[in-house]
Amino acid sequence: MEINKPIATPTRTIEIMQAHGIKMKKSLGQNFLVEPHMLEKMIEAGEVDKTTTVIEIGPGIGALTEYLAVYAKEVLAFEIDPRFVEILADTLSPYDNVKVIHQDILRVNFKDETYAWLHDVERLVVVANLPYYITTPIIMNLISSGLPFQSLIMMMQKEVADRMTAKVGTKAYNSLTIAIQNEMEAETAFIVPKTVFIPKPNVDSAVLKLTRRPAPLVEVADSNAFQKFVQVCFRQRRKTLWNNLKAEFVSETVSDADLKAALEAIDIEGSRRAETLDIYEFAKLYEAFSTFY
Repeated sequence: MEINKPIATPTRTIEIMQAHGIKMKKSLGQNFLVEPHMLEKMIEAGEVDKTTTVIEIGPGIGALTEYLAVYAKEVLAFEIDPRFVEILADTLSPYDNVKVIHQDILRVNFKDETYAWLHDVERLVVVANLPYYITTPIIMNLISSGLPFQSLIMMMQKEVADRMTAKVGTKAYNSLTIAIQNEMEAETAFIVPKTVFIPKPNVDSAVLKLTRRPAPLVEVADSNAFQKFVQVCFRQRRKTLWNNLKAEFVSETVSDADLKAALEAIDIEGSRRAETLDIYEFAKLYEAFSTFY
């Protein structure tokens, strides 16, 4: 679908920035996408159509929001920067199906009555272009938000996307991989080169598609404690599982022998490194060691 003079072009983006005296805030990781084709591919990845309600995070000057407004039924856009809230009132004025909310997405309680209506929409998709420094907290918050979304379509630093989609035994595989893949099916939709942004970032980005699993891969008594335990196992990647576990658990009340017995009981070798364990082995390990906390 053609959009006349899309925001996501170098000329239009610069015009808007100059008209409003905007300079980028490095602290907010702000880079503007200036290639409409990439936005169309995000729409396609999310299967956004007129049955879809979209939550957008960080609309900026409205480049992606504009496309969402055209393709989606309605858009709820959360913007933390007050400068952009004012600009969005201008750039999105032709669209009556967009609501911009000036709020930090990490402070939004989607379990509140205010957002109860989102549980009754036909299809719900979350779309965002996320700055590196806050990518993981936002995604983990959304996963635990209770929102009935069909998928999360997230543009992020490629390195982070690689971790979220990593396979067992690879360099990118870490505790974040486990946290994401236990709840979500993760796939990289496409790569976004750094050359299509203003200002140009130092690295390429990727658009990640996360789809909620019908049920977690492993059920544990306390998911937060489980994730912290997995982080312990990965604390020093070059060290063996035994060394990381010993550093965490051996104390006046827990001996080396206690740890060895726990490992033997579940038939996991302490000489292995964390990146060789799959999520099911981590769950067994967590249950075996939870008594030591």
